[in-house]
Order: sequence, then structure tokens, then C-alpha cells
Amino acid sequence: VKTSLEEYVRREAVRGVVVLTCCGSLTSATLRLAAAPDGTTDKIKTFKKHFEVLGMSGTISRGGAHLHICLSDDQGGTLGGHVMGDLVVFTTMEIALGEATDVILDRQDDPATGYDELTVTKDQA
Repeated sequence: VKTSLEEYVRREAVRGVVVLTCCGSLTSATLRLAAAPDGTTDKIKTFKKHFEVLGMSGTISRGGAHLHICLSDDQGGTLGGHVMGDLVVFTTMEIALGEATDVILDRQDDPATGYDELTVTKDQA
């Protein structure tokens, strides 16, 4: 899913997109989990089981994607995090995107955070 969205934006959505809503089901998700009490933010885990997608939010630009997802398992438990790898669809995945029309979404390295952070600039075209 993530790879397909990034390819779509590179091919079709010159200015970038925001995820408006998302629903569907998955069989695999690789997520970076919330920061641990000691402040570490590098806990990445792949979950291989059936999930319902409760929601996904984020932005996708030519500079990359920043996506967070919330999932529900077969017991009704929830799980969420930063999407690190591809999401593998089980039955279907419906994603509504909103395309930027007068601004350009991109990502730029921020030395203060060490991450590629979202930038929003007025489109001069």
C-alpha cells in the first residue's frame, strides 16, 4: 500500500496529497511503535495476522510518506503506529486522498529532529 501510494504521487499528484480516510483489511503491517519510557523511538515490529483498518492519516509527497495507522485484531484489540514498511492487503483497502492545489507538500531534513519533516510552500505556478 505505502509503495503504491508513493508511486501514485510521483506519477500523478505533483503537489502532494493528504490521506482523508482509509478502511480495509490487512494481513501484515510493519510499524514503528510509540517512544519507550527511556525515550527510544526505534522499536520497529512486523505484525503478521488479520487486521481491520480503523483509520490511517498522513501526508505523501514526492519527498516521501509520513503515515500513521490504527488497526483492530480479531479480539477487538487495537494497535497503531508509524507505517514503516508496506502494508499487505487482505481483502480490500479503500483510501481517499486530497490533492494539494495551491501549495506544494514536500519533506526536508531537519537537523534538530533528525527526520525529514513536512514543508508546505505556496505554489508559484
